[in-house]
Amino acid sequence: MKIMIVYSTTEGHTRTIAEFLDQEIKKLGHTAGLFNATVKPPTPEGYDAVILAGSVHAGKYQTAIEHYAREYHRELNELPVLFMSVSLTAASDDDASWKELKEQTDSFMLSTGLKPDQIEYVAGALLYTKYDFFKRFIMRSINKKSGGDTDTSQDHVYTDWDRVAEIPAKLVSLAGAN
Repeated sequence: MKIMIVYSTTEGHTRTIAEFLDQEIKKLGHTAGLFNATVKPPTPEGYDAVILAGSVHAGKYQTAIEHYAREYHRELNELPVLFMSVSLTAASDDDASWKELKEQTDSFMLSTGLKPDQIEYVAGALLYTKYDFFKRFIMRSINKKSGGDTDTSQDHVYTDWDRVAEIPAKLVSLAGAN
């Protein structure tokens, strides 16, 4: 089976997750194509299934993944597609934040015409060491209010790698392949 992964990232954590998925797909004996949405990825033609991965920043998914989904939504909707939403909310138990995340995801689907077979919400990371002063200050303030990690001298990764490792098998199952 040939699986396409198209991702968009801001600080690089979604790319790290996409690269991890690429390796997991290969461990299952399938072929993977890994593409950054900002570098004009190819059409999904010739692939058996697709993972689209984007992260939420300031209430929206990256423009590049939105453009890709909008441009190829007809082709994508003919294939098994898993949409992976990466966010700090996915590490949270706050019902209001989850409601907002699901609304943002619904808005993304509505604006692009994408109808994925499955949506996976994956916890992201606080990458304090990659933020500029202003963003580090804002993120620390938000996390202080919510009881999150505020040590800005290091990054805090919340991704459940065991759960992410299960995503390729879910997509293969959706596609009806072994």
